Amino acid sequence: MTTSPHPLAAEVGQLVLASASPRRLDLLRQIGIEPIAQESAAIDETPLAGELPRALASRLADIKANTIRNKYPGCIVLGADTVVAKGRRILPKPENQDRARDCLRMISGCWHRVHSAVVVYDSDGARHRRDVVTQVEFKRLSHQEIEIYIASDEWRDKAGGYAIQGIAGAFVRRIKGSYSSVVGLPLYETYNLLTGLGLQVSFAGKKA
Repeated sequence: MTTSPHPLAAEVGQLVLASASPRRLDLLRQIGIEPIAQESAAIDETPLAGELPRALASRLADIKANTIRNKYPGCIVLGADTVVAKGRRILPKPENQDRARDCLRMISGCWHRVHSAVVVYDSDGARHRRDVVTQVEFKRLSHQEIEIYIASDEWRDKAGGYAIQGIAGAFVRRIKGSYSSVVGLPLYETYNLLTGLGLQVSFAGKKA
């Protein structure tokens, strides 16, 4: 049985974002890149036994892009993933308040790393990858600060249980590396990767 090509498949050389994340879409638009489609790949994000944070981010980004690209032949497909880690320990996207509290207590008052991977399949099906590691230092959080943050619900569906672009930005003392990578997509690496593949960008109408 053959599969009918996706109606957007005729847009050869255009970008498809293999993620449902509104943050990643906003970041792409920030640098003048507008995907013709955005589609999430429903995958199992459970780390493999002994898998390190960087390897996990890279593997998941690749699976996302590879899962979606067959629906859009001739398009450029971008997948990305962000993993927060304390040492070798991978912090989850907490599914409940208790797990979110555990994440915040673990990174309170110390440095942790945010590993991001960007995987792009070009219009010929060739694979391109960029890995970025950013260090983030949190202030020491009081019990009250943790509880107020938990009550905000901002932690939901966030790697490591926080969103640096939101309320949690007030907890960050220092950052070494890419801020946009912690948000969800390293812009410098993504921009250079996509424009290097010939993708056109437009800053028309953009204001500072």
